[in-house]
Amino acid sequence: MGRKQTASLPPCAPAEVVIAPPSLYLQLAQSELTKAGVAVSAQNVYDKPNGAYTGEISVAQLKDSDIHWTILGHSERRTLLGETDAVVASKTKVAIDGGLSVVWCCGESLEEREGGNTIAVIERQLSALAAAVSGADWAKIVIAYEPIWAIGTGKVATVQQAQEVHAAIRKWLRANVSDAVADATRILYGGSVNGKNCKDLAKEEDIDGFLVGGASLKPECRPCPKPCLIDQTEKLTNNQSSRRHHQLQPVSVPAKEKGKFGVGSSRDFLGR
Repeated sequence: MGRKQTASLPPCAPAEVVIAPPSLYLQLAQSELTKAGVAVSAQNVYDKPNGAYTGEISVAQLKDSDIHWTILGHSERRTLLGETDAVVASKTKVAIDGGLSVVWCCGESLEEREGGNTIAVIERQLSALAAAVSGADWAKIVIAYEPIWAIGTGKVATVQQAQEVHAAIRKWLRANVSDAVADATRILYGGSVNGKNCKDLAKEEDIDGFLVGGASLKPECRPCPKPCLIDQTEKLTNNQSSRRHHQLQPVSVPAKEKGKFGVGSSRDFLGR
């Protein structure tokens, strides 16, 4: 087990914060996180009930552990583990039906962006999701746009590029789901987000927060115009109108290694 990290959540307006450590530390993180408004999330869940599925974690097991969130469709699972749009959509439906909320990730590769296919890729991923979930399910979904080429590379989409995709996602929801879902759904940006670039990104109309990776482990604690969601220690929130009414200041944490959904890494977890 890695050394426990400590984090100080500064006083701020109500905001939803979700920390996603590796599965080995879910219950440990749950026992350490006592601050109101901070939840723990899994990084993945299986789309089958309890049974002979060695190595997988079921929705029921997460619920038994009082875990109510999961990340699904992260680019690393799509690219490294071959999870298709259909598989991610199936997992999302099973998770929601079982009572979990989902941070559903989408994004394009560098080749797809350079080929001018970014929006087509995102719409394809959204179509697979919409085919699996019902209208009421959308209230349990937070969308995270993470351009694969900007994850952990130090590269970040320009403010204009990020806003363009977020606006396209909301436009697609409005045209293919409903106005209500388009207005209420929180759309986070995740792609080498840090304390510097988040300020400009946060000013955009359709960027409701952030899915933060390695930067969540750095001791940057400054007023932030929008709340965020933490990835691997990633952080979640909303802002503007019904989906944007909170404000969150980044968590202050000693720098160490990258974690997942909040503050922590494959060996570390968030302490209090």
